[in-house]
Amino acid sequence: MTKSGKIRTGIGGWTFEPWEGTFYPDKLAKRRQLEFASRALTAIEVNGTYYSSQKPATFAKWASEVPDDFIFSLKASRYCTNRKVLAEAGPSIEKFLTQGITELGSHLGPILWQFMKTKKFEPEDFEAFLKLLPKEQDGIALRHVVEPRHESFCTPQFIEMLAKHNVAAVCADHHDYPMFADVTADFVYARLQKGADETPTCYPQSDMKDWANRFETYAAGGVPDDLSLIAPDRTADKTPRDVFAFFITGGKINAPNGARELQSLVA
Repeated sequence: MTKSGKIRTGIGGWTFEPWEGTFYPDKLAKRRQLEFASRALTAIEVNGTYYSSQKPATFAKWASEVPDDFIFSLKASRYCTNRKVLAEAGPSIEKFLTQGITELGSHLGPILWQFMKTKKFEPEDFEAFLKLLPKEQDGIALRHVVEPRHESFCTPQFIEMLAKHNVAAVCADHHDYPMFADVTADFVYARLQKGADETPTCYPQSDMKDWANRFETYAAGGVPDDLSLIAPDRTADKTPRDVFAFFITGGKINAPNGARELQSLVA
């Protein structure tokens, strides 16, 4: 993972029954679904790690089944983020990071720390949490992205805090949750959640092209001029940066089609 300005698009997980016979070929064995998905897409966000721990052998197996340039993003354990005092999350963070995730090696992408939609921004406590996030684990560099979903985070103070620690905030295209389009790290992480099952490519073509243009701008070191910023007066470094974009939740049936279509637009 380098600051190459590469754009990767993907989906949440790879096991979903409606994808069988649509995204996946008929009668493809479930044990080969990751193999297939990792060759059709460039990244997958793993949601299962939010609910339970995995064994080192599991991460190693995942790594062995995907192409060299494929990336897994892992959603961190809920026990790290679903708590009143974030400053006390140290033991849970350590447990998550030491369960064997580094068996993914070069396939390990950003770690997503998602917060409950009722969690409000408490500056001192939130910065204490950011200080708990290590820059590396077992010699492998880590990238961290946070997803707060409460409006109280929509303040320049939050953006400056993330930039100080080189942590990204999810650029969430969601009907209810705030979008953080500001650049605060050496990568951008988007979750596109307004898709529809009746749309063959998850998102309409016009929206798809808009997002492709935005991601190309981000990757080149710029900031899109058609997205509202929380801290519009702040200037981000104009350096190439990697972009990760996942089709999540809305329009899940056609999420793989959306990821492939978007990848073709930014190729």
